[in-house]
Amino acid sequence: MAPQELLIQYLPILLFIAIAGGMSVVMILGSLLMGQQKPDPEKLAAYECGFDAFSDARNKFDVRFYLVTLLFIIFDLEIAFLFPWAISLGAIGVFGFWSMMVFLGVLTVGFIYEWKKGGLEWE
Repeated sequence: MAPQELLIQYLPILLFIAIAGGMSVVMILGSLLMGQQKPDPEKLAAYECGFDAFSDARNKFDVRFYLVTLLFIIFDLEIAFLFPWAISLGAIGVFGFWSMMVFLGVLTVGFIYEWKKGGLEWE
């Protein structure tokens, strides 16, 4: 195969990249030109977990922030591994089934831990 024929096969990819890049530039410039630019101190302030950005870094805050993070990780991991496992369950057999049951058991223990610590109750 000649080098020119080989490069022609990449033409759709290059067109896609050019169109996507052009649309991105048009959308960004359009929002800058047509959007209302009225910044106030509230919009310009840095936002970090609901605390003032310029206070002491050693402030005490509620441990429930960590518990919510733990809950997110539990469900995020579960979904990320559950769908591929369900699709390939026929191919991986009994070993794959019990491996996922152990994994789900560990996640369930983490969920019960968070539940007992009160991470699901926000006051």
